[in-house]
Amino acid sequence: MEQILFYILATVTVIATLFAITEKHPVHAIIYLVTSFFALAVIFFLLAAPLIAVFEVIIYAGAVMVLFMFVIMMLDLGNPEDAQRPSLLHCLPALLLSGIIFTSLMLLVSSRPAALPGDSHVVSVADFAITLFGKYGVAIEIISMQLLFAIVGVLYLGRRRKK
Repeated sequence: MEQILFYILATVTVIATLFAITEKHPVHAIIYLVTSFFALAVIFFLLAAPLIAVFEVIIYAGAVMVLFMFVIMMLDLGNPEDAQRPSLLHCLPALLLSGIIFTSLMLLVSSRPAALPGDSHVVSVADFAITLFGKYGVAIEIISMQLLFAIVGVLYLGRRRKK
């Protein structure tokens, strides 16, 4: 059953990512990308990596999407008054993919046996921090610099030019 869920979620991830790439409206593209991130988080949970799944939701579906929305708002791509409310036909793919993700997650959680208290290996916060900033410290710094460059680029592109 887990293999079937994996293939279903992998298909949802690929389809949602393709919709995110091909969508013309930037907010709709972000919604598809968030859908893809949630499907990927469930795949990580399926692969017995719940911490990575939580990071996927918090960092990518949360923080990065807020950054993308910030970029869209800074670029001022149009007037919200001119935009029309999307029809149900436009919302249907995202709703369908989200329903598949939610159903897969519920099936996965309900089929797993409850863990016994002594079964799991507990990693302390200190051990995690030492591993993260010791072994992967350079990668963390590179990512933080990329985010800084992205914010500076958005501020540069979004500034009002005098005519």
